[in-house]
Amino acid sequence: MGYFITFEGVEGSGKTTQIKLLAERLVAHDFNTTLTREPGGCAIADKIRAILLDAENRDMSPMTELMLYAAARSQHVGDIIVPALNLGNVVLCDRFFDATTAYQSFGRGIDRGAIDTLNSLACQGVAPDLTILIDCDPSIGLARARHRIETSSGPREERFELEELAFHQRVREGYQRLAMEHSHRFIVIDGNEKAEDISTMIAVQVLARIPEDLRGIR
Repeated sequence: MGYFITFEGVEGSGKTTQIKLLAERLVAHDFNTTLTREPGGCAIADKIRAILLDAENRDMSPMTELMLYAAARSQHVGDIIVPALNLGNVVLCDRFFDATTAYQSFGRGIDRGAIDTLNSLACQGVAPDLTILIDCDPSIGLARARHRIETSSGPREERFELEELAFHQRVREGYQRLAMEHSHRFIVIDGNEKAEDISTMIAVQVLARIPEDLRGIR
């Protein structure tokens, strides 16, 4: 069995940049590494991602949103995460079930018990060994995220960036609560530090935790 690491944070926290930098470091240290993301990560889940993040779908109800995330996760876990872990890979996932709790429970106000039930069904017993939370002031993160969208030539995945600041503040509070509840699994990183320093801090923490016997597995 491999090792499963997830990255979490509010919009614009820098987690996507950091997860790519960690993937490069792990490969350099001879760990077979699978880099993936949610929502998405496989063909069917990517189609659901397009619906979830399309700004034209701002009228989507919170419960519909939750169900779509669960559907995408179920497909992604079965298609990508479980096979990679079975190969002995280190799996890096940009968001996982903690994001659903932070966004749909703390952010949207959906009952946490319902979310826990759906996550349990979708994850098929899979849970992260380690979660990196890059903590960031939502006002700073949103400014970064909106700038990225405006300067990108890709699809405008901005439905969440259009939410009011108060929503993102609730999401941050949700992440902070989860980090306290699951302190054995979470590492909280200050997202205000320089990107290079953050990358080094994460690498040191991760390399100290990954089992050495996963190195060089083919």
